[in-house]
Amino acid sequence: MPYLTIDEKRVEFNQGQTIIEAAVTANIDIPHFCWHPKLSVSGNCRVCLVEVEKMPKLVIACSTLAAEGMVVHTHSDKTLEARNAVMEFILINHPLDCPICDEAGECKLQEYAYAHGKGESRFEEIKVRKEKRVQLGPFIKFDGDRCISCSRCIRFSDEIAKANQLTFVKRGDSVTITTFPGESFDNPYTLNTTDICPVGALTNQDFRFKSRVWEMSGTDSICIGCARGCNTEIWVRNNEILRLTPRSNEDVNSDWMCDKGRLNTFKFVNANDRVDGTMIRENGELKKVEWSEALVKAAAGLKEFKSTEIAFIGSSYATCEDNFTLVKLARSLGVNNIDFTQHILPGDQDDILIREDKTPNSLGAKLVGVKPAPNGLNLEGILRAIKEDKIKALYVMEEDIAALSNEWEEACGKLSLLIVHATNHNRTTLLANIVLSASTFAEKHGTFVNFQGRVQRIKPAVGTEEMDRALDGMNMSRWDKFGTKFDRWMQGHKYDAKPSWKILSLLSLQLGGKIKYEMAEAVFSDIAKTINEFNDLDYDVIAELGAQAKIKQTLAV
Repeated sequence: MPYLTIDEKRVEFNQGQTIIEAAVTANIDIPHFCWHPKLSVSGNCRVCLVEVEKMPKLVIACSTLAAEGMVVHTHSDKTLEARNAVMEFILINHPLDCPICDEAGECKLQEYAYAHGKGESRFEEIKVRKEKRVQLGPFIKFDGDRCISCSRCIRFSDEIAKANQLTFVKRGDSVTITTFPGESFDNPYTLNTTDICPVGALTNQDFRFKSRVWEMSGTDSICIGCARGCNTEIWVRNNEILRLTPRSNEDVNSDWMCDKGRLNTFKFVNANDRVDGTMIRENGELKKVEWSEALVKAAAGLKEFKSTEIAFIGSSYATCEDNFTLVKLARSLGVNNIDFTQHILPGDQDDILIREDKTPNSLGAKLVGVKPAPNGLNLEGILRAIKEDKIKALYVMEEDIAALSNEWEEACGKLSLLIVHATNHNRTTLLANIVLSASTFAEKHGTFVNFQGRVQRIKPAVGTEEMDRALDGMNMSRWDKFGTKFDRWMQGHKYDAKPSWKILSLLSLQLGGKIKYEMAEAVFSDIAKTINEFNDLDYDVIAELGAQAKIKQTLAV
């Protein structure tokens, strides 16, 4: 491979790479604002100026192609003087509002001003004032005086979101960003611009002024909004989720996620309708009871019916571990009537990220066996059998089955026994005899399989009472292995909820079964041993970016 020298370090590069791209591969930092690896080059900011031997002037590293034998200096006196001058120029009209800016703590301008600025300005005139708090789109506020005209948002809208909605208007120090006349910045991916904006010009209206970045903990996770399974980071303060941001994974979502996934997939975790502990229906009303009482009641209720009179409903919102344990419990009881619901919105899909399947684990549920046995009933058959009084007991895991249709709601009302795992109260819990509080995706370990067959991990970002109990006497280094951060659970309300696989394991013991899982890792180990598609996988192999299951291509849709 050809090579160049950057700050006396030999760096190999591919033909066509620029100096800054070669530097990134060698972990050499060249300051930049407008350059982004997923966007076209604009060369607006000039902060990436470097000195190249035998060239008469400084060049911008973002658009200058690397060449064989090139010698580059990023910290020469000439380079530093020019960089300081550029920083002074950018800061001339920038407001000194870091104390109230949402970007503080993750702002490139703030970082570079400290690292590369002179710490003083020769500008004594009044700063140019521009519009503030402009509603650029339904989810974004724009503060024009903070904008440094890097054009990242304009290029993202055009090149990635395929919706050319933003542009520069005016000239000189009056230049600003706006939408085209009659347009709103409302494509499905607008909030990605708040991530790539290097300053606080574009802010997420939903998160605006809620917290400082250093007050929150970040946990790697997966978006549950559709079958894409975008890699995300969950940001938590006082045991409450405040925002989701995309996490880079070139095999799944690159650096992006859609606005719906970012805004609509986490608020139920701390909602007022959360199920907090177990409940049993007495005299027509749900009454809160201890876990032991609810599990004994559920076991006794199931024992009253023949296996042919019981049906189990799994969930494409639940993890592979949850669904696998559900199947295992059903089979141990001799129940063959088991299925799960699909949540497809025909046409609500694009060629960027969004999928018609609005659940994170429908393929995973199929792979771990949530399907009727050869002589069992599928979902439609279960509904028909309930109407005909052939199915009298229904066990529903993390699915609002009564909300599917009026038929299902009427059928749930006919049952002699309805046991429900639920994170939040819904139309099914209103009809249930026993409600068992299930942990959300943000409160447990587990795996999802996206539509391409990629197995990906979720981790607890929010603490529960179950987590507190598990930590007592636990080997902390073992929990650290899974990326658990304990300080995020010190304050804030903790719900009395358990992962569904844990609930099912405890219920199995009450029924005299042999399911005795203590950790999600043990459940997945069992999955990997018994299901061919998961062979050779474990949590370490899946790691942060996931691993491909051994599936037939026809399964991945």
